[in-house]
Amino acid sequence: MTSEKRSWYEGATYHITARGHHRNDIFRDEEDFKIYLIILEEALLYFNNYNYEIIAYCLMDNYVHLLLKTGVEPPWRFIARVHSIYARYFNKKYNYLGALFQGRYSAEIIENDTYMLETSRYIHLNPVKARMVETPDEYKWCSYLIYVGEQEENFINSKIILNYFQYEKRFKLYREFVYTKLKELREKLLEEEIKANQEIR
Repeated sequence: MTSEKRSWYEGATYHITARGHHRNDIFRDEEDFKIYLIILEEALLYFNNYNYEIIAYCLMDNYVHLLLKTGVEPPWRFIARVHSIYARYFNKKYNYLGALFQGRYSAEIIENDTYMLETSRYIHLNPVKARMVETPDEYKWCSYLIYVGEQEENFINSKIILNYFQYEKRFKLYREFVYTKLKELREKLLEEEIKANQEIR
Protein backbone atom coordinates (compact mmCIF):
# COMPACT_ATOMS: atom_id res chain seq x y z
CA MET A 1 0.00 0.00 0.00
CA THR A 2 1.03 3.63 -0.40
CA SER A 3 2.51 5.11 2.75
CA GLU A 4 0.10 7.35 4.65
CA LYS A 5 2.93 9.89 5.03
CA ARG A 6 2.71 10.45 1.28
CA SER A 7 -1.01 9.93 0.65
CA TRP A 8 -2.74 11.25 3.75
CA TYR A 9 -4.42 14.64 3.97
CA GLU A 10 -6.75 16.03 6.61
CA GLY A 11 -10.23 14.56 6.22
CA ALA A 12 -9.16 11.75 3.85
CA THR A 13 -11.28 8.58 3.82
CA TYR A 14 -9.79 5.08 3.58
CA HIS A 15 -10.89 1.53 2.95
CA ILE A 16 -8.95 -0.27 5.68
CA THR A 17 -8.39 -4.03 5.51
CA ALA A 18 -6.48 -6.22 7.96
CA ARG A 19 -6.02 -10.01 7.90
CA GLY A 20 -5.11 -12.56 10.50
CA HIS A 21 -1.51 -13.77 10.40
CA HIS A 22 -1.23 -16.65 7.90
CA ARG A 23 -4.96 -16.03 7.32
CA ASN A 24 -5.75 -17.44 10.76
CA ASP A 25 -9.04 -16.48 12.41
CA ILE A 26 -8.94 -13.32 14.47
CA PHE A 27 -12.53 -13.86 15.67
CA ARG A 28 -13.32 -17.29 17.12
CA ASP A 29 -16.64 -16.68 18.87
CA GLU A 30 -19.33 -14.04 19.31
CA GLU A 31 -17.55 -12.43 22.23
CA ASP A 32 -14.56 -11.68 20.01
CA PHE A 33 -16.70 -9.83 17.46
CA LYS A 34 -18.40 -7.87 20.24
CA ILE A 35 -15.12 -6.95 21.90
CA TYR A 36 -13.65 -5.64 18.64
CA LEU A 37 -16.71 -3.43 18.12
CA ILE A 38 -16.44 -2.15 21.69
CA ILE A 39 -12.79 -1.31 21.08
CA LEU A 40 -13.71 0.57 17.90
CA GLU A 41 -16.22 2.65 19.81
CA GLU A 42 -13.75 3.25 22.65
CA ALA A 43 -11.11 4.43 20.15
CA LEU A 44 -13.54 6.95 18.65
CA LEU A 45 -14.11 8.35 22.14
CA TYR A 46 -10.40 8.26 22.98
CA PHE A 47 -9.56 10.21 19.81
CA ASN A 48 -12.64 12.41 20.06
CA ASN A 49 -10.68 15.60 19.33
CA TYR A 50 -9.16 14.05 16.19
CA ASN A 51 -12.56 13.64 14.50
CA TYR A 52 -12.19 10.09 13.20
CA GLU A 53 -15.44 8.61 11.83
CA ILE A 54 -16.29 5.02 10.96
CA ILE A 55 -18.60 5.03 7.96
CA ALA A 56 -19.02 1.28 7.50
CA TYR A 57 -17.53 -1.98 8.73
CA CYS A 58 -17.61 -5.72 8.22
CA LEU A 59 -15.91 -8.22 10.51
CA MET A 60 -15.18 -11.61 8.97
CA ASP A 61 -13.63 -14.61 10.71
CA ASN A 62 -10.08 -13.82 9.63
CA TYR A 63 -10.16 -10.24 8.41
CA VAL A 64 -11.63 -6.80 8.94
CA HIS A 65 -13.01 -4.16 6.57
CA LEU A 66 -13.41 -0.58 7.76
CA LEU A 67 -14.44 2.54 5.88
CA LEU A 68 -12.68 5.17 7.98
CA LYS A 69 -12.80 8.95 7.62
CA THR A 70 -9.86 10.70 9.22
CA GLY A 71 -9.85 14.10 10.85
CA VAL A 72 -6.67 15.89 11.82
CA GLU A 73 -4.52 12.77 12.15
CA PRO A 74 -3.72 9.92 9.70
CA PRO A 75 -5.41 6.49 10.00
CA TRP A 76 -2.44 4.64 11.49
CA ARG A 77 -2.92 6.23 14.91
CA PHE A 78 -6.51 4.99 15.17
CA ILE A 79 -5.84 1.50 13.78
CA ALA A 80 -2.74 1.03 15.92
CA ARG A 81 -4.75 1.61 19.09
CA VAL A 82 -7.62 -0.65 18.05
CA HIS A 83 -5.44 -3.54 16.96
CA SER A 84 -2.97 -3.38 19.83
CA ILE A 85 -5.79 -3.47 22.40
CA TYR A 86 -7.62 -6.25 20.55
CA ALA A 87 -4.42 -8.30 20.14
CA ARG A 88 -3.78 -8.11 23.90
CA TYR A 89 -7.34 -9.28 24.58
CA PHE A 90 -7.07 -12.14 22.04
CA ASN A 91 -3.62 -13.28 23.19
CA LYS A 92 -4.71 -13.40 26.82
CA LYS A 93 -7.99 -15.18 26.12
CA TYR A 94 -6.52 -17.87 23.88
CA ASN A 95 -2.98 -17.98 25.29
CA TYR A 96 -1.90 -17.02 21.77
CA LEU A 97 1.74 -16.21 20.98
CA GLY A 98 3.07 -14.25 18.02
CA ALA A 99 1.55 -11.68 15.67
CA LEU A 100 -2.24 -11.74 15.44
CA PHE A 101 -2.49 -9.58 12.31
CA GLN A 102 -0.63 -10.27 9.07
CA GLY A 103 1.84 -7.43 8.68
CA ARG A 104 0.67 -3.90 8.24
CA TYR A 105 -2.96 -3.18 7.48
CA SER A 106 -3.89 -1.99 3.98
CA ALA A 107 -5.36 1.48 3.48
CA GLU A 108 -6.78 2.46 0.10
CA ILE A 109 -7.70 6.12 -0.19
CA ILE A 110 -11.21 7.03 -1.41
CA GLU A 111 -10.97 9.93 -3.83
CA ASN A 112 -14.51 10.42 -5.19
CA ASP A 113 -18.21 9.92 -4.45
CA THR A 114 -18.64 6.97 -6.79
CA TYR A 115 -15.79 5.07 -5.19
CA MET A 116 -17.17 5.88 -1.73
CA LEU A 117 -20.52 4.30 -2.62
CA GLU A 118 -18.94 1.30 -4.34
CA THR A 119 -16.67 0.65 -1.37
CA SER A 120 -19.56 0.67 1.10
CA ARG A 121 -21.41 -1.83 -1.09
CA TYR A 122 -18.32 -4.01 -1.48
CA ILE A 123 -17.81 -4.08 2.30
CA HIS A 124 -21.42 -5.04 2.99
CA LEU A 125 -21.42 -7.79 0.36
CA ASN A 126 -18.27 -9.47 1.69
CA PRO A 127 -20.12 -12.17 3.69
CA VAL A 128 -22.01 -13.14 0.52
CA LYS A 129 -18.80 -13.18 -1.52
CA ALA A 130 -17.27 -15.47 1.12
CA ARG A 131 -20.32 -17.78 0.78
CA MET A 132 -21.19 -17.35 4.45
CA VAL A 133 -24.72 -16.07 3.79
CA GLU A 134 -27.11 -15.68 0.86
CA THR A 135 -27.86 -12.01 1.48
CA PRO A 136 -26.18 -9.26 3.55
CA ASP A 137 -29.35 -9.06 5.67
CA GLU A 138 -28.37 -12.39 7.25
CA TYR A 139 -24.99 -11.24 8.55
CA LYS A 140 -24.90 -9.36 11.85
CA TRP A 141 -21.22 -8.42 12.14
CA CYS A 142 -21.36 -5.58 9.66
CA SER A 143 -23.07 -2.21 9.42
CA TYR A 144 -25.46 -3.15 6.60
CA LEU A 145 -28.55 -3.54 8.79
CA ILE A 146 -28.06 0.03 10.02
CA TYR A 147 -27.93 1.24 6.42
CA VAL A 148 -31.30 -0.34 5.62
CA GLY A 149 -33.00 0.83 8.80
CA GLU A 150 -33.14 -2.59 10.51
CA GLN A 151 -30.84 -1.57 13.37
CA GLU A 152 -30.37 1.68 15.25
CA GLU A 153 -27.31 3.73 14.47
CA ASN A 154 -24.49 2.99 16.92
CA PHE A 155 -21.01 4.47 16.68
CA ILE A 156 -20.89 4.62 12.87
CA ASN A 157 -21.87 7.58 10.71
CA SER A 158 -24.07 6.13 7.98
CA LYS A 159 -25.27 9.59 6.93
CA ILE A 160 -22.07 10.12 4.95
CA ILE A 161 -23.27 7.40 2.55
CA LEU A 162 -27.05 7.66 2.96
CA ASN A 163 -26.98 11.39 2.14
CA TYR A 164 -26.36 10.37 -1.47
CA PHE A 165 -29.92 9.01 -1.57
CA GLN A 166 -33.33 10.70 -1.33
CA TYR A 167 -33.84 11.14 2.41
CA GLU A 168 -37.37 9.73 2.70
CA LYS A 169 -36.40 6.59 0.75
CA ARG A 170 -32.75 6.32 1.82
CA PHE A 171 -33.04 2.88 3.45
CA LYS A 172 -34.99 1.38 0.55
CA LEU A 173 -32.74 2.95 -2.06
CA TYR A 174 -29.56 1.81 -0.37
CA ARG A 175 -30.88 -1.76 -0.19
CA GLU A 176 -31.71 -1.60 -3.91
CA PHE A 177 -28.23 -0.22 -4.60
CA VAL A 178 -26.65 -3.19 -2.83
CA TYR A 179 -29.01 -5.75 -4.32
CA THR A 180 -28.25 -4.71 -7.88
CA LYS A 181 -24.70 -5.88 -7.27
CA LEU A 182 -25.89 -8.91 -5.28
CA LYS A 183 -27.53 -10.42 -8.36
CA GLU A 184 -24.31 -10.02 -10.35
CA LEU A 185 -22.28 -11.48 -7.50
CA ARG A 186 -24.53 -14.54 -7.18
CA GLU A 187 -24.21 -15.23 -10.91
CA LYS A 188 -20.42 -15.00 -10.64
CA LEU A 189 -20.33 -17.36 -7.64
CA LEU A 190 -22.55 -19.85 -9.47
CA GLU A 191 -20.24 -19.76 -12.50
CA GLU A 192 -17.24 -20.40 -10.24
CA GLU A 193 -19.04 -23.32 -8.59
CA ILE A 194 -19.95 -24.88 -11.94
CA LYS A 195 -16.38 -24.47 -13.19
CA ALA A 196 -14.96 -26.04 -10.02
CA ASN A 197 -17.31 -29.02 -10.34
CA GLN A 198 -16.31 -29.52 -13.98
CA GLU A 199 -12.61 -29.48 -13.05
CA ILE A 200 -13.21 -32.14 -10.38
CA ARG A 201 -14.84 -34.41 -12.98
